[in-house]
Amino acid sequence: MRAHGKPPLRWSLVVPVKVLAKAKTRMSAAAGPHREALALAVAADTVAAALRCDRVRDVIVVTDDPLPAAELAALGARIVPDVPDAGLNPALVYGAGRGRELAADAGVGALSADLPALRPLELARVLDAASAAPEAFVPDAAGVGTTLYTARPGVPFSPAFGGGSRTAHRARGAREILLPGTDSVRRDVDTPDDLRAALALGAGPHTTAVASRLPSLA
Repeated sequence: MRAHGKPPLRWSLVVPVKVLAKAKTRMSAAAGPHREALALAVAADTVAAALRCDRVRDVIVVTDDPLPAAELAALGARIVPDVPDAGLNPALVYGAGRGRELAADAGVGALSADLPALRPLELARVLDAASAAPEAFVPDAAGVGTTLYTARPGVPFSPAFGGGSRTAHRARGAREILLPGTDSVRRDVDTPDDLRAALALGAGPHTTAVASRLPSLA
């Protein structure tokens, strides 16, 4: 818990966004020609919600695709290219480095781009809990992956995203954050069933609009 009267820690969040042609491949059958639009919509709702969270100072999107770069910049995100071009975790580390250049006194976090039902108040609760630990993470709804990894100011930023990242982050000593009433921070979307669950939870307007064009979800 924060000391009485101490302002909450603010955060720079890094959101990795794939080149759309390679995104949401497990949604190919369900989304058809709308797959790339769905991937962009999900990222847009995620970034928009994060930017509305009062604990978030900056959202830094790492992408090499000019379309999401333009759309997410218009929402207020800072865009950086994937300079390392060496996979997800190096891209996140690079983005976090940019975040620390912008605000050395802010925490840094890596947030999945696949959280279309993300609610700013739930994200704030999770970030406040994360501020009590040097490193912390939130497992995904399936309990296998990770949707958010954080490091306090001055703490090395060492994300371990990939297969089995929940176990990997635990093994590195990061504190697992599991709070009741924060389902939107865990509800990532990779499959049609995931999308149905996010829509039931209350997805953002971009995702809802694209999903309405997918008859397979009816």
